[in-house]
Amino acid sequence: MPKMKTKSAASKRFSLTANGKVKYKKMNLRHILTKKSSKRKRKLRKAGFIAAGPVYMIKKKLLPYG
Repeated sequence: MPKMKTKSAASKRFSLTANGKVKYKKMNLRHILTKKSSKRKRKLRKAGFIAAGPVYMIKKKLLPYG
């Protein structure tokens, strides 16, 4: 059976931490920033972590080799 291919779109958007969590960059911080508060923009700069539910699907189907 051939190897599974890693989905390149997922590999650009997600990364795995040492503990097995899935990390991603939050959206809404590219343009139209004047109407967003400083507090909101500061929170958007931090990395997001995916909840336990979809992590299995991302790790097994989209990023099979981590």
